[in-house]
Amino acid sequence: MKFLLGKTANGSSARLGQLDLPHGKVETPVFMPVATRGAVKTLAPWELKEAGAQLVLSNTYHLHIRPGEKLIKDRGGISQWMSWSGPTLTDSGGYQAYSLAREINLAKTTDKGVKFSSYLDGRSIFFTPQEALRIQLDIGSDIAMILDDCPAYPAKLGRLEESVQRTASWAKQSIDYWYSQEKLSRSRGIFGIVQGGTDAQLRLRSLADIQNLPFDGIAIGGLPLGGMEAKQSKQETGAVIDLLENELDKQRPHYLMGVGDPVDLIRYIHRGIDMFDCVLPTRLGRHGGWWTKDLARWNIRRQEFSSDSRPLDEKCSCPACRNFSRSYIRHLFIIQEPLAARLLTGHNLRFIFDLLKDIREAIEAGEFVKRYQYWLK
Repeated sequence: MKFLLGKTANGSSARLGQLDLPHGKVETPVFMPVATRGAVKTLAPWELKEAGAQLVLSNTYHLHIRPGEKLIKDRGGISQWMSWSGPTLTDSGGYQAYSLAREINLAKTTDKGVKFSSYLDGRSIFFTPQEALRIQLDIGSDIAMILDDCPAYPAKLGRLEESVQRTASWAKQSIDYWYSQEKLSRSRGIFGIVQGGTDAQLRLRSLADIQNLPFDGIAIGGLPLGGMEAKQSKQETGAVIDLLENELDKQRPHYLMGVGDPVDLIRYIHRGIDMFDCVLPTRLGRHGGWWTKDLARWNIRRQEFSSDSRPLDEKCSCPACRNFSRSYIRHLFIIQEPLAARLLTGHNLRFIFDLLKDIREAIEAGEFVKRYQYWLK
């Protein structure tokens, strides 16, 4: 994997870049829609491409359970299997250790790895750092994420210290394994993940641990993200990114995991982040929500839209906005017609991709801060 660094915005850490990957080139800043089990919910791969998607994210844990990496490998890798013509990134399963333990107590993390129980049949699954990468190599993704120890938020200092130490150990094991698989991994990317919660010293320590190893990219994990959290959580997340902004290696891509709110995207790109993923745009669409170009968020269930003849957004050229009124889409949603979720999901992703495209153009033109100053306050 190669990362070519382009122009940096005046008065900002926002920058242009290009990821050179086996399945194509990706212009950054970039947003990755989430195809957890090999599909972005409600949309076909060609619809993603038409909307402007460059890179999609899938989940190692879920694909390992079903259908299994062997089947995907035998069918030419995940891009070919799901008929997606572009690059893919796979996460490692570390987040599932946190989320499953929190929700249904099906995961346990030790210094050797993560033990899961399959949600399908209860069978025991054990991910070591090496096993997580082996599965991703078989899946055939363009970028693999290392296994990290992701503690719950908020976590006590002792748990955060354990997480940082464990993540550093797993990172070294991951690099050793990755470069022992040169024939499989040499054209792909591997990203390390920074942990440490909201503790400044632990974050800087974890960043140093990861950046001292030859990872192709630096990811920031373990923060309360996603766009729906309390204001206090967002302030804490912002403080961590502020802390790391000037310490991040400028020659490698920076990936902030779990961000999909439009205003957050603008603010974190301003701080030098290049890559994002989140379920927010697709989940919001399935629940009746959408954005307009002024970054306002609406919900189609509101009675006021029952006779509204306008498109979702008069400035948008997505299929939903070209062909249908708010009134009609609301009708579809109320009668639980699946087409409503497809239209709203497609619009939300097109909105995000258009926003990122406009940001890239603004950086190139030297107008990023001027164009987005309202949201940078």
